[in-house]
Amino acid sequence: MYSPPPFQDRLDAGAQLAAALTHLHLRPQAGVVLALPRGGVPVAFPVAQALKLPLEVFVVRKLGLPSQPELAMGALAEGGVRLFNEDVLAHSGVSAAEIERVSGEEAQELDRRIRTYRGERPAPEVRGRTVILIDDGAATGANLRAAITALRAQEPARLVVGVPVGSAEAGQLLSQLADEVVCLHRPEMFYGVGQAYQNFDQTSDAEVLHLLKQAAPAPHQDGEP
Repeated sequence: MYSPPPFQDRLDAGAQLAAALTHLHLRPQAGVVLALPRGGVPVAFPVAQALKLPLEVFVVRKLGLPSQPELAMGALAEGGVRLFNEDVLAHSGVSAAEIERVSGEEAQELDRRIRTYRGERPAPEVRGRTVILIDDGAATGANLRAAITALRAQEPARLVVGVPVGSAEAGQLLSQLADEVVCLHRPEMFYGVGQAYQNFDQTSDAEVLHLLKQAAPAPHQDGEP
């Protein structure tokens, strides 16, 4: 029997994810929601709103196989972190020169996205804070693994991963790296993140910038904690 996808779109997925994260009671100064752009931002926006936490991006780029760009052979993250999916590389036959070419291209795109989304804002301060790391899904988990590795070096107090949908394999890997993983939907037959969404259109730079502007915290009033 056909079952419709559990999420209408990324914003709906974020609203459902926010409900699953309400056990995290954090003051704005003690926590931050970090979204992997672009698709993670509309998912993270309702989470940040519901938990009353600041929202910022943490930029990661997938390293796709030259022959199958959608299949991650690794990922790059802010701070110079580069991780590889050894299982994928072992069966790919990709050369070292091809790996460096793809890495160089994605490093340029990573830098462009940091400039585009963050502008003059400094990188988010995570030391001693609870980080809620959000993406629109986890197929191999490569992007989230790279982000976790980069963020761990900055010594957050706690690192929570939240995704609307993920494969069992990605969930297992992420559970070994994060303090907590919240995944709403783990289909037995996982074909791709998009299978969980009725609308999985690509998120634009303009949408990312709009949501980040909307999420900007209001100035604290005198006497407010």
